[in-house]
Amino acid sequence: MIDLSHIDDLARRLSSLVPPGLREGRDELQQNFKSVLQSGLAKLDLVTREEFDVQRAVLLRTREKLEQLQAAVAELESQLDRPAPPRH
Repeated sequence: MIDLSHIDDLARRLSSLVPPGLREGRDELQQNFKSVLQSGLAKLDLVTREEFDVQRAVLLRTREKLEQLQAAVAELESQLDRPAPPRH
């Protein structure tokens, strides 16, 4: 779901921001950053880009169908409003 290489990279960047005096535990800090990031992201309701694109396409098709149905209903309503031609 989430690319772990991005999390690793972010954890490395965060650990590089630690002041020089605290860098002895840099590897441990990096692992802690990584764990916190993974657990935080796991709690979010995220979808992949592919899933997002599929749902977007479904929504667009649904919107097009809705517009077609609205036009058809409007046409039927306009036919009901017209007086019927006289019968002989």
